[in-house]
Amino acid sequence: MAKTYSIAIDGPSGAGKSTIARKLAAELGYHYVDTGAIYRTVAYFLDLLGVSPKDVDGVERYIDELTIGIEYDEEGKQHMIMNGMDVSDDIRTQDIAQKASLVSAHAVVREMLLDMQRDIAKEYNVIMDGRDIGTVVLPKATVKIFLTAAPEVRARRRCDELLAKGQKANYETVLKEVIQRDYQDTHREIAPLKLARDSIKVDTSEMDIDQVVAAIREIVGKKIAV
Repeated sequence: MAKTYSIAIDGPSGAGKSTIARKLAAELGYHYVDTGAIYRTVAYFLDLLGVSPKDVDGVERYIDELTIGIEYDEEGKQHMIMNGMDVSDDIRTQDIAQKASLVSAHAVVREMLLDMQRDIAKEYNVIMDGRDIGTVVLPKATVKIFLTAAPEVRARRRCDELLAKGQKANYETVLKEVIQRDYQDTHREIAPLKLARDSIKVDTSEMDIDQVVAAIREIVGKKIAV
């Protein structure tokens, strides 16, 4: 099997991981893997069944009924397939995002998805973003980036994103949700969000998308010929 390269991008919610990773993947010709969308799909599935993300027994009882697939369209956009249905748009709500954070704390869920994520990285050159890519999923990733930004900046970005989609957004409410999500992600017992020892931290608070992509590409270029 030919050698593959992997770029792990971790960081808190709203740091711009998906946007940056997708753009960088397109430039490098890599597969972009949005692991957050995978966990959102699990949360959405359980939500449809009326199972609370905090219900350990319920999660364990129904998780085997879920089949997750990932497909890419001609533009390289990742589509999440849940039991044969494309739910890519359905999972993009703030409510599902909060529930995904809780669902991701369950060992049975992480174990189910771990091999799936690693197998993709074995087969393709990937840019994978999430909360524990560099620490747990791909601990031997070729390059590790920790993307972050001030909570206030991330909340403002999230509001702008929701408004652009025609959804309602209140800054104070979103800020509280961002702070709550940070707490959940950094304090969960299993695979908490943290800076990997060999990860390079990039603060995007005062950077635009192109500046962030350029900065990461420079970092990547020092380890991989791009």
